[in-house]
Amino acid sequence: MKYRRTNPALILALGASMICGVSSAASRELFVVQESQKETQMSKHATGTFEVKTTPQDDKSAEGLGRMMIAKQVHGDFEGTSTGQMLTSMTKTQGSAAYVAIERMTGKLNGRTGSFDLHHVGIMNRGTQQLTITVVPDSGTEQLTGITGTMTIKIADGKHSYEFDYSLPTVP
Repeated sequence: MKYRRTNPALILALGASMICGVSSAASRELFVVQESQKETQMSKHATGTFEVKTTPQDDKSAEGLGRMMIAKQVHGDFEGTSTGQMLTSMTKTQGSAAYVAIERMTGKLNGRTGSFDLHHVGIMNRGTQQLTITVVPDSGTEQLTGITGTMTIKIADGKHSYEFDYSLPTVP
């Protein structure tokens, strides 16, 4: 069972009904109305490949820091493009670095059209990688409004692929 944050108005209404002596039938009716207004989420898994082009920007603010523009062609369960920006920190220790990025995915995800933003946090600690990519809350548009999820990226033999676990409100 998935737990959701309870609506504060619902808590206040139920509490008031208990204090003021409103019948339990009335409070159950209020609860049913609130429950019927919640969106049902549909969990999905998407996979595919992408080509990426990074363009370094001429930011020479400090040695080891950089900024790049990102452009992707994405294929598979998501068909479309992505544009974004990346900030990097390269250290003098081989295998240690970090990056953050924001990118906007625009296209069609399993038949639903729109866009959404992804937030990246990547850290490499002496060769050990840690990467977190999350959908920016409330960034979905059109048929992708309400999307949530996380993505993983794999690079093998110079080719990029993705796995995307996401949820969307069901279409009525």
